[in-house]
Amino acid sequence: MLNRRVLSKTAMFAMAGFMTAIAALPAAAEYPERPITLIVPWGAGGGTDATGRMIAGLLKDELGQPVNVVNRTGGSGVVGHSAIATATPDGYTIGVVTVEIGMMHWAGLTELTGKDYTPIALYNYDAAGLQVRADSEWKTAKDVVDAIKADPGKFKASGTGQGGIWHLALAGMLNTAGADPAAAPWVPSKGAAPGLQELVAGGVDIVTCSVVEASALISAGKVKSLAVMDDVKLGAFPDVPTLKEASGLDWKMAAWRGIAGPKGMPDEATAKLSAALEKVWKSAEFQEFMKGRGFGLVWKPGAEFATWMEESDASLGTVMKAVGLAK
Repeated sequence: MLNRRVLSKTAMFAMAGFMTAIAALPAAAEYPERPITLIVPWGAGGGTDATGRMIAGLLKDELGQPVNVVNRTGGSGVVGHSAIATATPDGYTIGVVTVEIGMMHWAGLTELTGKDYTPIALYNYDAAGLQVRADSEWKTAKDVVDAIKADPGKFKASGTGQGGIWHLALAGMLNTAGADPAAAPWVPSKGAAPGLQELVAGGVDIVTCSVVEASALISAGKVKSLAVMDDVKLGAFPDVPTLKEASGLDWKMAAWRGIAGPKGMPDEATAKLSAALEKVWKSAEFQEFMKGRGFGLVWKPGAEFATWMEESDASLGTVMKAVGLAK
């Protein structure tokens, strides 16, 4: 009996010690417990940078941690997209992936595709616009197309890297018009902003990019937009006609943007980010920011975004092959 009592007390003391030790352990940290990096594959001042920084600022409030934006430019988007895909998949490095992820591998620039990421959410869709200098003699998109067809090689264009979405917008437009897709030589840039600056400086004659990316220079009276490559006009720019209205050409092209991380991210981090991003996207502040600047709004969470990327990849490959931009 005595031995049993001793053993019982010993067990009680051992259990008490164990419980005390458990209580002394720190609680498991919830994601995120430190700052997050948001990689933007394009230059400062462009649409991807502007929307990415807006999202980063609002995500900070939702997640309780700073979200630091880092611009990783170069290689027609390859550098930044590679940095996102090859980051440690712990949820602390994410990025803005753009339509170019469905184009770069077709152009032979990288082997990356949408399948190399953890898709979190698609948040934006923007049709291409046709921009020229405000003092250009061209009044309509038809004027631009006619001039290029009449004098191939004379007029230069820019707006992104070689083989990027805005390059494809121009090449497809010319192809639809029965002209050589390369009739307006393309001058690569690190995004719409530097391309537009080159336009204003006189280094190029045409820039294809979203109208919203050109809006500041349009407001400043330095650039004018002659058409939007979509079925409908943009609500924020009602005076800009569709390409079909302005030239008779039935050609459409658009860019999109979403948030993704490297493949293999923890489910907890992905779910937390997706929920926070949905709140950001639905917030009055984000909606007003996007609509006020003419950015198109669309919301597709993880699985739907993955399907979107796959379908976009296939359709872009078809177009790139048709205009000779696929390797």
